[in-house]
Amino acid sequence: MSRERAGELVELDEALTKLAEIDERKSKVVELRFFGGMSVEETAEALGVSPITIKRDWSTAKAWLYREITNGIAIEE
Repeated sequence: MSRERAGELVELDEALTKLAEIDERKSKVVELRFFGGMSVEETAEALGVSPITIKRDWSTAKAWLYREITNGIAIEE
């Protein structure tokens, strides 16, 4: 694994930790969908919520993580 890729994974982990502090369910959705490879329906069943809630959480979490990570990059440059 390249140094750059390792740095990106560390940034993602830090951002996910921050997201969990704000909204634990959205963080779990990311973990299950991105890292666990679960479908919307599987994630909904695992978390005991509706598929539309998972879709909404997934969309919001991705946007939040993108903003968190890209703001970190802008600050470093």
